[in-house]
Amino acid sequence: MRTTYCGLVSEALMGQTVTLMGWAHRRRDHGGVIFIDLRDREGLVQVVCDPDRVDTFKVAEGVRNEFCLKLTGLVRARPAGTENAALTSGKIEILAHTLEVLNPSVTPPFPLDDENLSETTRLTHRVLDLRRPYMQKNLRLRYRVAMEARKFLDEHGFIDIETPMLTKSTPEGARDYLVPSRVNDGQFFALPQSPQLFKQLLMVAGFDRYYQITKCFRDEDLRADRQPEFTQIDIETSFLGEQEIRDMFEGMIRHVFKTALDVDLGDYPVMKYADAMHLYGSDKPDLRVKLEFTELTDIMAGVDFKVFSTPATTKGGRVAALRVPGGGAMSRGEIDAYTEFVKIYGAKGLAWIKVNEVEKGRDGLQSPIVKNLHDEALTEILKRTGAQNGDLIFFGADKAKVVNDGLGALRVKIGHSDFGKKNGLFENKWAPLWVVDFPMFEHDEEGDR
Repeated sequence: MRTTYCGLVSEALMGQTVTLMGWAHRRRDHGGVIFIDLRDREGLVQVVCDPDRVDTFKVAEGVRNEFCLKLTGLVRARPAGTENAALTSGKIEILAHTLEVLNPSVTPPFPLDDENLSETTRLTHRVLDLRRPYMQKNLRLRYRVAMEARKFLDEHGFIDIETPMLTKSTPEGARDYLVPSRVNDGQFFALPQSPQLFKQLLMVAGFDRYYQITKCFRDEDLRADRQPEFTQIDIETSFLGEQEIRDMFEGMIRHVFKTALDVDLGDYPVMKYADAMHLYGSDKPDLRVKLEFTELTDIMAGVDFKVFSTPATTKGGRVAALRVPGGGAMSRGEIDAYTEFVKIYGAKGLAWIKVNEVEKGRDGLQSPIVKNLHDEALTEILKRTGAQNGDLIFFGADKAKVVNDGLGALRVKIGHSDFGKKNGLFENKWAPLWVVDFPMFEHDEEGDR
């Protein structure tokens, strides 16, 4: 039946007759000649339906977007000046000999090249959403990443072993999804949050190097990096040191990026957990954002402003600043919106200072809090942050976790905003990072332990 994919037809097939299957991406009637862009998973090819072939032309007249078609035709060169360099098939077209409608379609609820669809619309019409080139590209990329990861791990002696999906509940970081047992009344299976126990058993059993690309399930609230059901590359190995493990899996990540995306990652820095929290308020900092915290806890211990001095003199408290170059141009409405944003992370508010003229000291600063800070504190703030005319300084003052979470999220939000991109606060690049020396335990605020 099909001799090749639409998106793979090129000048190498010039003069040959091909049979294609696909969907009508677009139909154009030029008053005598009908053009159909035929689409499959590999891309598009232009089909020409000539009125000289009466039966074929009659079928083409009835074709509409998303009709599923079977086509047999001759590969020929496009007329000069009509080539499309963006397509593999951009130098050729198919002169239709026969055209058959395999399945007609009602009018689609949205154009497949619409890039501004709501998530509700996309999920309601998920089949059509998955036909979109953007989604097809994503799923094919996911496939390539999985294949390249498997190749790398296989070459390094890892064994792919499946572990059970129906198991017992184990201590993890979230709640389990439970499945009732039909044969054991009143008892439940738990879906795995990770194969942690199973892979440790495999190490004890002597398998030495294990991996699995597997589903995991965690019953927790949705976030950008948290889903109820997700897939992870799960790995365990024995008899290797930390540096050996880092070197091996940095190699895997570099291999996957190069083979799947043709990207050389370049530098792969290493940062201690304490430094990441101190500078960015996150154990997975986005280094594309060119903003860092400035530590002010010691300075604020001696000011009369209780909002700053109380956390600065309380165990586990922190006062930090986030300087935004050029941020003085932000309106009060934008600052108020950021204030509401940090409240999501437990912050009570967001203090700020606009730096109008550094040379004037106190008189060159604009903020409701300036009057509450002595000259020595203001001078040290400007010195440590490196503030320049036109900058904006945000402050976080609370328990260290609240400050880190709030200012850390604010840092990323500003960096990714239109303001951040316009003012050079965001660099569009891959920025890998190893974060090491994580603490063995975290303090539980509720249990105070």
